[in-house]
Amino acid sequence: MPPVLHFNRISDWPPLRGREKLLARAATAALEARGERVGEVSYTFVSADEIQALNRDYLERDRPTDVIAFDLGSGDDLLGDVYISPEVAAANAVEHGQATEHEVLRLVIHGSLHVIGLDHPEDPGGETAPMFVLQEELLRALLGG
Repeated sequence: MPPVLHFNRISDWPPLRGREKLLARAATAALEARGERVGEVSYTFVSADEIQALNRDYLERDRPTDVIAFDLGSGDDLLGDVYISPEVAAANAVEHGQATEHEVLRLVIHGSLHVIGLDHPEDPGGETAPMFVLQEELLRALLGG
């Protein structure tokens, strides 16, 4: 049985409206990357100011970021909250020459991989870390290429 997914505040972001199925496919692919797990994950789409407040309050980094994920489960229980800023995602997409929708999907996958316990180094060059490699493989598969 696939995890239960909740997508919150999609209606606040017009480009995401009606994209719940695609977002769910991205989340499910990532959450099942280590085998099928029963559980529940919530994805909330927030402004740059809101994600900066979360980043400051929970991670002690007073700056906006694109995604923050919290693994709230214990043992084999899958439970998590993922916060994504479409505003920051859009800026990142422009900077990297990507479609904003693809960047949001990348962040859904990225946050989901954190929820299942994967992590990556923060230093430059960390893009070759196994988590990033898996993230990009899952995104390519989702986008059909």
